[in-house]
Amino acid sequence: MFFGGIQKNSFIDYPGKVSCVLFLSGCNFSCPFCHNPDLAKGYHEYHENMAEEGIYNFLKIRREFLDGVVISGGEPTLQKDLFQLCERIKNLGYSVKLDTNGSRPHEVRNLINEGLVDYVAMDIKTDPIYYNPTIKKGANGQDIITSIQIIMESAKAYEFRTTCVKPLINEKVIEGIARIIKGASLYALQEFQKTEVLNPECFQEPDSWYTEDEIMDFKTIVEPWVQECVVR
Repeated sequence: MFFGGIQKNSFIDYPGKVSCVLFLSGCNFSCPFCHNPDLAKGYHEYHENMAEEGIYNFLKIRREFLDGVVISGGEPTLQKDLFQLCERIKNLGYSVKLDTNGSRPHEVRNLINEGLVDYVAMDIKTDPIYYNPTIKKGANGQDIITSIQIIMESAKAYEFRTTCVKPLINEKVIEGIARIIKGASLYALQEFQKTEVLNPECFQEPDSWYTEDEIMDFKTIVEPWVQECVVR
């Protein structure tokens, strides 16, 4: 298991719960706007408190103060020991939230079916038809759609979210995504974070990102299609 970091306290990453965030290293996408570039590149820390037993010891100590654990990345479903990690965390009494890019629907389905995740947050980068080559050369857009369907049909609780950045997102793309996730319980539109991204050279011009007002216009497009749409 390759841990890239830990955020010991969070009030915003797991809706309704005080959580910690475990960042797993390595990703199969190359999103230029990724705000965890070291994790995307596969960087991981080696010091003692980032070893697996160090993580579990921390979670044991913090049981009175934390309600849940967020497993983020990178892309967690790439890790072969993810199921064991979720199981051990659940056995400590925590709720588990998974952050995923949805590229591995088989793993997402198994985690849900085994009751190892209580909340799934899936990033939708753009319309699935544009994933190849925009997000990753050879990326399979159908895998993204399949993960969406699995999550909507089977997850206990979930959300979809999209970072609003040019040229991946525009009005046509937003409406296309909204149609795919029709009836979803929650869709979050996220502002682009302008620092510490994977490919900063892509965002040198001021008009690379959307204003708050423009994102609110996207929200208006989405609202008829989903139960709730929020801007973060």
